[in-house]
Amino acid sequence: MHSLKNIQITALRSLFDRYQLNLEEVDMSNDIPYSFWGAPEAGRFQSTLFAREDTPIHSLLHEACHFICMTPEQRNNDSHDAGGSALIENACCFLQLVLSDYIPNFNQAIHMHDMDTWGYNFRLGSVARWFYADSDDASQWLISHKIIDNQFQPTWQLRSQA
Repeated sequence: MHSLKNIQITALRSLFDRYQLNLEEVDMSNDIPYSFWGAPEAGRFQSTLFAREDTPIHSLLHEACHFICMTPEQRNNDSHDAGGSALIENACCFLQLVLSDYIPNFNQAIHMHDMDTWGYNFRLGSVARWFYADSDDASQWLISHKIIDNQFQPTWQLRSQA
């Protein structure tokens, strides 16, 4: 599984900067603040992501995508549990896969493998089968909120309305 120690931290910071997200590195001897699942999974509170060198990249991207997909009100009043509907959860999964191609030495294929290994599950089985055959509702939700365009490219915008 690819973790923060396998990725250029400057590349991640550059990606997150586009969404006004901050990345705070946590020492390996400490717990990760606001982690929903507990270490080594990423934590997030408002616009700050927390990760250790053993934090999986899929976890860090997923937390970032929750922030991106939240309404402004949710971002301002956020706790470590993003909540939301199954559709928004799927939209976050779709978006994290889109964003994975913007990280050097990482890509969608690696990301899908890591997600499958971690235990993400979808009706069709693998993450790849879901992404290519059953994710239309998630991609359309992202398009309707102007988070990605019709070619599934990021717009680098946060969700702005309910």
